[in-house]
Amino acid sequence: MLTSDVTDLNAALDKAVRGRVRFDTASRAMYSADASNYRRVPIGVVEPVDTDDVEAAVSVCSTYDVPLLPRGAGTSIAGQAVNTAVVLDFTKHLNGITALDPEARTADVQPGLVLDKLRDAGRPHGLTFGPDPSTHNRCTLGGMIGNNACGSHSVAWGKTVDNVHALDVLTYGGERLTLGPGTPQTGRIPTALRDLGNRYAELVRTGFPDLTRRVSGYNLDQLLPENGFDLARALVGTEGTCATILGATVRLVEAPAVRALAVLGFPDAYLAADNVTVVRALGPLTIEGMDAGLIAALRASNPVETASGMLPEGGGWLYVETGGDTRAEAEAAAQAVVTAMKPYTQSALVVSEPKQMKALWRIREDGAGIVTRSPDGGEAWPGWEDAAVPPEKFGAYLREFDALMSRHRRRGVYYGHFGDGCLHVRVDFDFTSKAGIADFRSFMEEGADLVVAHGGSLSGEHGDGVARAELLPRMYPPEIIRAFEEFKGIWDPADRMNPDRVVRPAKMDEDLRVFVGLPTMKDQPMLAFGHDRGSFTRATRRCLGVGKCVTESGGVMCPSFRATGEEMHSTRGRARLLFEMANGQVIKDGWRSPEVAEALDLCLSCKGCKRDCPVGVDMASYKTEFLAQRYKGKVRPASHYAMGALPRWMGLVGKLPARAVDALNAVARSPLAAVAKKLGGITPERSIPPIARLPFTASRRTSPLGSRGRVLLWPDTFTNHFDPSIAVDAVAVLEKLGYSVELPPRAVCCGLTWTSTGQVETAQKVLRRSLRTIAPWLSEGIPVIGLEPSCTAALKADGPELLPDEPLAASLSTGVRTFAEVLAEHADELRDAVVTPGGRALVQVHCHQHAEIGTDADATVMTALGIDAEVLDSGCCGLAGNFGFEKGHYEVSMACAERVLLPAVRAADADVAVLADGFSCRTQLRQAGTREPVHLAQMAATALGLR
Repeated sequence: MLTSDVTDLNAALDKAVRGRVRFDTASRAMYSADASNYRRVPIGVVEPVDTDDVEAAVSVCSTYDVPLLPRGAGTSIAGQAVNTAVVLDFTKHLNGITALDPEARTADVQPGLVLDKLRDAGRPHGLTFGPDPSTHNRCTLGGMIGNNACGSHSVAWGKTVDNVHALDVLTYGGERLTLGPGTPQTGRIPTALRDLGNRYAELVRTGFPDLTRRVSGYNLDQLLPENGFDLARALVGTEGTCATILGATVRLVEAPAVRALAVLGFPDAYLAADNVTVVRALGPLTIEGMDAGLIAALRASNPVETASGMLPEGGGWLYVETGGDTRAEAEAAAQAVVTAMKPYTQSALVVSEPKQMKALWRIREDGAGIVTRSPDGGEAWPGWEDAAVPPEKFGAYLREFDALMSRHRRRGVYYGHFGDGCLHVRVDFDFTSKAGIADFRSFMEEGADLVVAHGGSLSGEHGDGVARAELLPRMYPPEIIRAFEEFKGIWDPADRMNPDRVVRPAKMDEDLRVFVGLPTMKDQPMLAFGHDRGSFTRATRRCLGVGKCVTESGGVMCPSFRATGEEMHSTRGRARLLFEMANGQVIKDGWRSPEVAEALDLCLSCKGCKRDCPVGVDMASYKTEFLAQRYKGKVRPASHYAMGALPRWMGLVGKLPARAVDALNAVARSPLAAVAKKLGGITPERSIPPIARLPFTASRRTSPLGSRGRVLLWPDTFTNHFDPSIAVDAVAVLEKLGYSVELPPRAVCCGLTWTSTGQVETAQKVLRRSLRTIAPWLSEGIPVIGLEPSCTAALKADGPELLPDEPLAASLSTGVRTFAEVLAEHADELRDAVVTPGGRALVQVHCHQHAEIGTDADATVMTALGIDAEVLDSGCCGLAGNFGFEKGHYEVSMACAERVLLPAVRAADADVAVLADGFSCRTQLRQAGTREPVHLAQMAATALGLR
């Protein structure tokens, strides 16, 4: 479209629609990709507030003759959720349940409703929605209907098409229809579809593969008389190419009260696949499979994870879920599976404890992300993503598929819905060269022939979109392909509903986002980007759009999105803006881009994405790099000079007499504080934390010689100058355990505050100087103990990124330990030495500890000290270092804290301690007016009678 036409369209939509209309550069960039290999920049985005808005938007688009794309969470893997069209985003408003009938076991839902919300609503009635893809906590019902989504429980409850009762739809031409049993079957569209079904009935009966996971093509089989001429089900799986879904009535199924999991270990994935028919005969709820390569990739990408250690011995596994009215009944059913499969398995176990089951299921659910990147930065992609064959042929197909990869010298790690013969795999296609893309095409064509030879479907779950639609003539006879075209033509004669998808599709090797979006800017990062082969632009390709960052709860990622609900403030949205910045086609200003700056401004640098994102996107590092490049040689924001250089200023304050520190604290509480905050870029709503009269290092006595040897305590800026009593207690506990506690001879710093504000060169100098200071301890293998989680994590993880060529930096990952990690080695001794059991505690885990270190050691220590701990699933506290103090961030900072943390603390009994090792977390709690938080060192000292 011409620029003037786009401007007129924008104005017309603004006038007609009450919801937001977004034609800005950032929105178009963020909606240019889904979770597939493909990229198309949309014309604009509309967020309708109700069905009237949808009708108004469709009418305007029809008047201007522009393509339309209804869209849910944007997690589609075949490219069906990206197009040069006006995007209707249903996630913001049309996202509720309008009715739920437990007796009829149905629910009326809006298209933007997230699946988990429907499952939550059904749970009190013992009901659930059967299809449950791994994206269940962010995928929408409209998207599931569009894709004919399946999930792990299709063995028991089928695909989405099997669970849709009725649909309320709107055509591009403005016709609104209610489809389903009992609805009128007259009018232009039903009449034409009945004629179509009659003409092609015999071809459909003989030309459609007979398997449960056929998702490719349109559901012409639903037009057959024996299937009730069900127009609602016929429209399922059309990928937005026929009509816009305004609402749906879906069927709910009875969910078992309790579930158990039998995990079966086989020598390899082939043998696991060979035996799925035996397991199917036992009537389980699900049969999921994994290959040893997935577990290897998980362990390499996340060395601190522990869930995979629960897996029984083997090189391939089946997850077989069973249910029952009681835990004993569910366990008995799972044990029956183990017993029946004993002749075929190498080992097995039964798990029924909910947390353990959740940890095991997370391995499977995060599979798509886990296998996308290797630890050395190797890239793998969807494409041949989810083909399905009859389960009895699955083992043979798997062997031949591996042979296909070998012929093309490709590698891929797979997992999938083995019980339905559906394989998920990410393959290391080369999308950066024409030769690589030619091989991709050849591979896809041979793969299509292979699956068809086994009587299978090109897509067993994720749809055709662009990735597989071009291959449909290899699966269906020409007459069926013509029938598909007629089917779309009946619904959408103008061919404006998500064109170039499913029928008359774009070529599968066009619009490949990596190739069409190759970077144009110089790739000379200041950080090492060791996990991305030293390339910042390669790092911007890491996000595949699986969308785990756009969830409302669970984990740490992404606090700003959970506060604002804006795509721009999600990890995915930011990653896409950075990708577009690198290629320069839509975001044209490079490091000076206002769109990227706006998106990153509300990034808390919490690092939650580094742990929670299945692909390991590290937005904190990307933000550091962006700020470093953006302000290279330029004047920085005031907060960078004030809070970014905090260790430097505190080093000067630490040399002042106590009276002078008292005077500074008095000024911080006086009206003059407003001036200081304005000069320092600090938001006026924040109080300046009081500084200790004397830093810990100024009053440190010589530690007695310990029976267990020496340790070096890292006196971080926050503990040393704001909470020195924590260090005092830590020393007392360590000495109680027989350690001789030493301190560095001069000030040291991890450089975190400079790193987080993009002052990389200064951070490098600070860290290098500090490493030289502690070099004697590191070289002797003496543990360096950190008390502040953010600083400890920075040493262990940021050090090699800042100083990749510094040998001392490489030793930090093993040489630096948390206070809890040291104490955990003496759990029995601690247990015996407890004088006053720790009591109850709410635990706020620092986000950097969550991302880089984990909390297993902390749990061990708390148990030994008699602490009854409730670890909050609260995510980042919202302060996040300097973020919550910076001007313009206060509301988001507090919204993060109010999501879970502060309400939990207010609701806790008075005798419940609030355990927060992070200075940021403690500061947020203090300034929110809640009770005084404590550090693990303080609780340990109390429990051991040392305070």
